[in-house]
Amino acid sequence: MLPRLETGVCLLSETDPGRLPPCAAEVAFIGRSNAGKSTLLNSVCRRDMARVSKTPGRTRAINVFRVGQDRWLVDLPGYGFAVGSEAERAGWGPMIEGYLKSRPSLRMIFALIDAKIGPTRLDLQMVEWLRSYNLPWRPVASKADQVKKSHAQARRREAAHAMGLQPEDLAWVSAQDGSGLRELRNEVIALLTP
Repeated sequence: MLPRLETGVCLLSETDPGRLPPCAAEVAFIGRSNAGKSTLLNSVCRRDMARVSKTPGRTRAINVFRVGQDRWLVDLPGYGFAVGSEAERAGWGPMIEGYLKSRPSLRMIFALIDAKIGPTRLDLQMVEWLRSYNLPWRPVASKADQVKKSHAQARRREAAHAMGLQPEDLAWVSAQDGSGLRELRNEVIALLTP
């Protein structure tokens, strides 16, 4: 039996990955602005802990949530369109890259795509970047409820193939109707279990 995720507590928000303290295990969520990262993270934890906004790009730092003894969920800034100054947005890429390449305790990067839109050019660039650095990653199609059930299987297949994967490799989830959440939650718990 897998343990439950403890109530998520925002441990810290940091813009310099070099200042993050060590931890035993962590998983990170990344994706385009407006892919639903914060909403999905809240659903996985069954608690509103990550700030959700209608405006893309509100996550502007590495937001660390403690979900167990020395166990973290990390919400990273989105890439693509975001509201903010040009200088601020220019710093997000190096910040995210620095975090992803420097954390020995990083067990998995959940790379979110919008199920309705499919992987964009930016999503595919992120996938290639993760592969080029041999980082552990798992594709997750969020907002699956926005795809008609009659089209879901074909849409999942198309999205997976665009990333060079099989349909079963792509988690198909919805924070709205709960589909796929239990499996994703169990995967996160297993990754963070000692």
